[in-house]
Amino acid sequence: MIDDVWKREEIDSPCIKLCVLHSEAKICVGCHRSSEEIQMWSKYTPEQRLLIISELPSRKSIIIKRRGGRNRHLKNQING
Repeated sequence: MIDDVWKREEIDSPCIKLCVLHSEAKICVGCHRSSEEIQMWSKYTPEQRLLIISELPSRKSIIIKRRGGRNRHLKNQING
């Protein structure tokens, strides 16, 4: 049963439940928001939320992809 009293017209969060902050870029690798934006999301106006959402696709390129991590490092030690 849905209680219409608690139903609100809000812009959904872009969260995809992959909540990890990138160590260098300081943005979430899942939704690409900053930690401040994540914390303040419920306090933002709909206009502020739309602005942030419009910026998210361009932030994806900020995240630097890993280059193999520990496994690559170990492989390089063995081979070279």
